[in-house]
Amino acid sequence: MFHTRLEIIPSEGIVEKVQSALPLTTTLTITCLPHHGAGRTMRTAARLSSLGYTVVPHLAARSLADRSQLAGIIRECGLAGIGEVFAVGGDAPQPAGPYANGGELLREIAEISGGQLAVGVAGYPEGHPGIGTLQLLESLLAKQELASSVVTQMCFSADKIHSYAATLRREGVTLPVLAGVAGAVQRTRLIALATKIGVGTSLRFVSRTGPLARRLLGGERYSPGTLIDELTAQPVIDGIHLYSLNCFEALPSDVAGRRLRSTQVTG
Repeated sequence: MFHTRLEIIPSEGIVEKVQSALPLTTTLTITCLPHHGAGRTMRTAARLSSLGYTVVPHLAARSLADRSQLAGIIRECGLAGIGEVFAVGGDAPQPAGPYANGGELLREIAEISGGQLAVGVAGYPEGHPGIGTLQLLESLLAKQELASSVVTQMCFSADKIHSYAATLRREGVTLPVLAGVAGAVQRTRLIALATKIGVGTSLRFVSRTGPLARRLLGGERYSPGTLIDELTAQPVIDGIHLYSLNCFEALPSDVAGRRLRSTQVTG
């Protein structure tokens, strides 16, 4: 089965916005931003889970104060019926506690939960500005025993994502791979975000003039439909992780008619 997930930001009023726009069959992942912290992420996750959505809260290593806080979050997940989280290093300039990266957090989650909580980890088709390609691969190989899936950084090139997934398979990473794709958002907002998070290569690929650029970035709003079609045309990836930026208006057409399903990728 092909999996599609929708990432949301836990901004003010997001629960009501989700309720009015998205069916309960939608699987939602919920970001953890430095200025929000884990508290807002978990409150939003618990509310949406109680409404019937399948939710996957993000846990940012550098935003956690100590092991006690992490243990409390894992207990909250159990009480709310949440069976999966996504472990990332986070964007905080300095760690708030003992966890500096996603790998350390992954091991702690596995120990505290007794391996009962599925944990997704990040992948980088275009590399990472602070970590070398070989180190990234070695890190994924080390993580896969405890992880449940790989979700890629936002990327605008099907070729790059397919090549990345093929490289992981060739090097021994067997985790399901979900391709990170931008949702239907205003073009100016998308370009500003993509530049900030360092996906310049594939952004330049779709920003230059030509038929492909016009299809992908034509008009004021970016549409990922063409990219999703290209990604799903080959049996290389296992699903789509849609970065919505809380823009749901054009969602049905932008997933090319594919229903957003409430599913967990558990490897």
